Amino acid sequence: MDNKTIYALSTVFGKSGVALIRISGTQAMQVFAHLTDLPPSKVIDRKMHYLPLYNDVATPNRQMLDRCMLVAFRAPHSFTGEDTVEINCHGSKAVIHSIIDTLSQLPDFRLAEPGEFSRRAFYNGKLDLTAADGLADLIDAETALQQKVALQQMSGTLFSLYDEWRNSLVSMLSHIEAYIDFPDEDIPENTVQEMENTVFKIKQAIKKHLADNKIEERLRDGFRVVIAGPTNAGKSSLINAITKRNVAIVSDIAGTTRDVIESYVDLNGLPIIFSDTAGLRDSDDAIEKIGIRLAQEKIAAADFKLFLFDASADSPQIFAPYLESENNYLLVANKSDKLTPAERQALIEQGCVLISAKQGENITVVTDKVAAYFNNMLAQAPSAIITRQRYREALSECIENLERFDLNKEIELAAEDIRLACRAIGKITGRVEVDEILDKIFSSFCIGK
Repeated sequence: MDNKTIYALSTVFGKSGVALIRISGTQAMQVFAHLTDLPPSKVIDRKMHYLPLYNDVATPNRQMLDRCMLVAFRAPHSFTGEDTVEINCHGSKAVIHSIIDTLSQLPDFRLAEPGEFSRRAFYNGKLDLTAADGLADLIDAETALQQKVALQQMSGTLFSLYDEWRNSLVSMLSHIEAYIDFPDEDIPENTVQEMENTVFKIKQAIKKHLADNKIEERLRDGFRVVIAGPTNAGKSSLINAITKRNVAIVSDIAGTTRDVIESYVDLNGLPIIFSDTAGLRDSDDAIEKIGIRLAQEKIAAADFKLFLFDASADSPQIFAPYLESENNYLLVANKSDKLTPAERQALIEQGCVLISAKQGENITVVTDKVAAYFNNMLAQAPSAIITRQRYREALSECIENLERFDLNKEIELAAEDIRLACRAIGKITGRVEVDEILDKIFSSFCIGK
């Protein structure tokens, strides 16, 4: 990272009422000197200044680019920890182009790279790596739950947990190294027990933290719900009713759905991917057999199953092979409007939810039960949810080193085990040299962030 002042458009490029251009670096305040009539010395921090913006105030034939609202954040009281200026201009392409082009001509200014503002914030101690990841997740959040988890991570939930483990190990390491410096001193038995107890507790805490059913993948990519059942049960009608749009073709012809049709739904803040699958039956059609195989694969991989059947033609027993060891499913009896009251009661007693996908009857009952299942899953998950695969890998590496720790072997080797465990946790938070992973983390950010 060089010392040049960087700039970038921080809002989406295109026609809009307002656009925001961010500048950060040692020369950021020079924007006022070069582009406005307000000297930097007269600029008040964190106050909006309504000013004409020029291409170069020093030239006699200067041209006004726009009338803008400019606000300055002097170091270290800014997002990046550097002097920062934000230009709020009109969002036309012409205005944005002209301002960006003018900034490019200022000395020691250059266009920011993807994620560079956040990267500078990390280097200046404004963000740890978990908070940076939380910021990226907040930008990508599409549901209220994703937003909530991202904000928790930005506030330091994960950092506090990981740093507590690391600090305990660092403290223990300092004691071990003290005994290395004085090899004639034996480690007291109570100290040995205390160290072994600390390692045991941290190992157990990390293992429990890792045993979260990979909730982070579901939060980011969506919980997967498959709609499965025989042909003509009404699976396509159900997914259309849930999504409130025609995502699947509805037909009385058996075998119409041959591929997996997926639709993303924000279900009470939960990111859910509903999958409509081919009807389960014996078939000699080569293409349909492929679809049936895909349906079975989706059933096996799904987080929750909606086993749908035509209540006027079938019974829930047709799903018996799938229910032997399952608890993440719901039996859904479709076309219940064709049943007698006694038939309806019999199905209810078997744990079925009665619906009519065609008439929209009890669709919300189904979706409410799906949401309740996942909310219960989240309630049982740790309060601090792992949100990145690299966290999982680093924590697993930490456990491996702690498993090797033994004060009965050479004390230098025992110290190295703890040092490597500390380093593994530090890869998550940035408390060690982690340049090799920074590019991977920040490259996923948009240019102006």
